[in-house]
Amino acid sequence: MDKLVLEGHSVKMTVGFGNSITTKGRPLANLAHLERSIVRVKSENNCLAHALIIAIAKIMYGPNYRSYSDGRKIGPVDQSLLELTSINVDRGGCLREINKFQEYFK
Repeated sequence: MDKLVLEGHSVKMTVGFGNSITTKGRPLANLAHLERSIVRVKSENNCLAHALIIAIAKIMYGPNYRSYSDGRKIGPVDQSLLELTSINVDRGGCLREINKFQEYFK
């Protein structure tokens, strides 16, 4: 009898100088370098933790945001976050891990 609420958003990708243009079949990986609002996580391991750390640094105007988004200086930070939360993302992250992060950040 639990209640599950899912929220979906559709975002039209833009290309160029702010003009809204369709993606023309190009994959998101190719568009990520064109859009400043899209940050591509450069890690193959712990990418969920990396994405959260980058998002937190962006929101909090962290001095290391640019380094984190470039994939530098983030290794020790994500390891300490995973140790603090006792979350194991060795096999990837799913809704269970996202819920655990959400509980931690409350």
